[in-house]
Amino acid sequence: MEKRITTPLTKDVVKDLKAGDSVLLSGVIYTARDAAHKRLVDLIDTGEKLPIDVKDAVIYYVGPTPAKPGMALGSAGPTTSYRMDAYAPKLLEKGLKGMIGKGLRSQEVVDSMIKNGAVYFAAIGGAGALIGKCVKSAEIVTYEDLGSEAIRRLEVEDLPIVVVIDSKGNNLYKQGQNAYLESVK
Repeated sequence: MEKRITTPLTKDVVKDLKAGDSVLLSGVIYTARDAAHKRLVDLIDTGEKLPIDVKDAVIYYVGPTPAKPGMALGSAGPTTSYRMDAYAPKLLEKGLKGMIGKGLRSQEVVDSMIKNGAVYFAAIGGAGALIGKCVKSAEIVTYEDLGSEAIRRLEVEDLPIVVVIDSKGNNLYKQGQNAYLESVK
């Protein structure tokens, strides 16, 4: 089923998303990869204020290319998500509700998603140029020294993503694998 949702990603919106749902996401999201995640978690560990409000927010695991003329952002394909697995549970505890990336997540992250009512979306790897066209504005919020991995605030319109792991822990990757294995028996 295709759903149109707009950030902030509230608990009520999250609970209605199911593994396998196609989503067109609009609103404000943030970009961050592993170096930025480490800095955010270091701030949490020392009790300092985060430079972004993660409550009901979505973080896209991406290091976009520079914008071409007339574009807000360049190519913006997803980063492999497991690189953020060591940091994600602490951000989920702070109220993060959505993560966008590609690939599998650890059981610790899935358990934290269930506990905190969050969802994991996949963006299509290899479709970075198309995804970049969904970005209407982009500004660096913090960690400019990280270059393409700086945290950016993006305004997106109809960003195409798929719910891979929902807030109940249903996992599209496992469902697809199981369906395939059943079909070849």
